Amino acid sequence: MWDAAQYLRYDDERARPFTDLIARVGATAPARVVDLGCGPGNLTALLAARWPGAQVSGVDNSPEMIEAARSAISGPAFELGDVRDWRPSAAPDVITCNAVLQWVPDHGDLVVSWADLLPPDGWLAFQLPGNVRSPSHELVAELAASPRWRALLADAEYNRQAGDPGDYVRLLARPGFEVDAWETTYQHILPGGANGVPPRTPRGVPDGKASISGTQSDHPVLEWMKGTTLRPVLTVLDEEQAADFVTEYAERLRTAYPAQAFGTVFPFRRVFTVVHRSLTPR
Repeated sequence: MWDAAQYLRYDDERARPFTDLIARVGATAPARVVDLGCGPGNLTALLAARWPGAQVSGVDNSPEMIEAARSAISGPAFELGDVRDWRPSAAPDVITCNAVLQWVPDHGDLVVSWADLLPPDGWLAFQLPGNVRSPSHELVAELAASPRWRALLADAEYNRQAGDPGDYVRLLARPGFEVDAWETTYQHILPGGANGVPPRTPRGVPDGKASISGTQSDHPVLEWMKGTTLRPVLTVLDEEQAADFVTEYAERLRTAYPAQAFGTVFPFRRVFTVVHRSLTPR
């Protein structure tokens, strides 16, 4: 279902929350670091660069993403697996999970189980989008529920988004565990959509040839959404249906996210949580 090149179209914007997240991790010399839901591995490589003495690994359930990671990233070990079923052979000193848990229903129990795996002075850090009420996501839901698409998309599984920071504090804070949770709304300025300036082309795709299911777009928010939230829709529909859905969606996006001369502003809320297991319980 996943397309690594499409996902990496906005790799700088997607990487920023991860760098903000791991900046709050205070590990100095971890022996084992794991990135759960590593995607194409570009962010796992940042972990290896920060802790060059650590054994760094990445886990993802997408064969396409693991193939892309193994072919492009040297150093970390990448393995195919579902984060819900992941069990380490030895306790990791740092566990990271970036923009994955929105796809996991009721992920509260899962993150508690990850925190329980930490050794003393271990760290768990995760972030996920919290913008389900933004136009980008509401328009997908409205369109999918419309008479034309309702039956075709009845089985599509959309992402479920984050709780509020306080939800994760109440879930994870307990004796011996320190929790730091916060939210940030990034004002991404995506190139394209105005004055004939096209959106970024995914890596490895010639300029002007970017397409998903035979469609082309001049709206950068659509290109962003093709790499994440729209994937279940594009997977369920055939090529012609996907092209029609994307055309309708793009028309609505142009109203919700009007292009400016400098690009298109795309507000994006993220929720962050960092858990530190103390050396001694307080």
